[in-house]
Amino acid sequence: MSFHLLYQKRFNNIQINLKLGSKNKLKRFKENETFSNVFQPTREVLVDDLFPLKGKWSSDFFKNKNPIVVELGCGKGEYSVELAKRNPERNYIGIDTKGARFWRGAKTANENDLSNVAFVRAQIELLCNIFSDNEIDEIWITFPDPQIHFKRTKHRLTNLTFLKQYRCVLKNDGFIHLKTDSEFMHGYTLGILNGLSENIEYSNHDIYNREGSPDEVTSIKTFYEDIYLKEDKAITYVRFKLNSGWI
Repeated sequence: MSFHLLYQKRFNNIQINLKLGSKNKLKRFKENETFSNVFQPTREVLVDDLFPLKGKWSSDFFKNKNPIVVELGCGKGEYSVELAKRNPERNYIGIDTKGARFWRGAKTANENDLSNVAFVRAQIELLCNIFSDNEIDEIWITFPDPQIHFKRTKHRLTNLTFLKQYRCVLKNDGFIHLKTDSEFMHGYTLGILNGLSENIEYSNHDIYNREGSPDEVTSIKTFYEDIYLKEDKAITYVRFKLNSGWI
């Protein structure tokens, strides 16, 4: 086969995959609209503080007073769903901008009749427009983009701006969990917390090769975590609380 024909064949295959991917996304977007556990408020609704579940997640959606745990950047939603399966006495909410991703988690939750898990399509910087002060008991941040370049500092999910938001929506004794394959993100977060004299409850820079790692950290793996482990990358974890004095 000539180079030209080989190139054309590969190009055609790429075009077919792109079309199939677009069709799958549209199908998932449509299906998300039918799920009772998926919420997709517009940015305008959130910015104008009109989201009806803000401050009412316990009473109007979960219909109980169980603790609420939020996963930021939940991706496919496998962490939130697995935690919901293991802890029926707790409620879980996954947040991500990519509805086609968490479609998998939302669908799995429906197929397993999990009434203690929901998903919100929204930007994390609008967290305070989704929840009221002191409405959340815990936050999980799983494998976020470390935003290594200096110009991207404002997008790191453990910078001061985001930490202030977390502190507002978290209850006074609420935990934040950070699980990442990025040593940079792990070190950056510890540096921020130490600088603020925050309460670091637990830290581990290689959870699968050091004893003492919490079971919920090592027994649940995300799609990308499996990939990182196959590449022999160390997975780090830190659990901490935030004080209100510096806000």
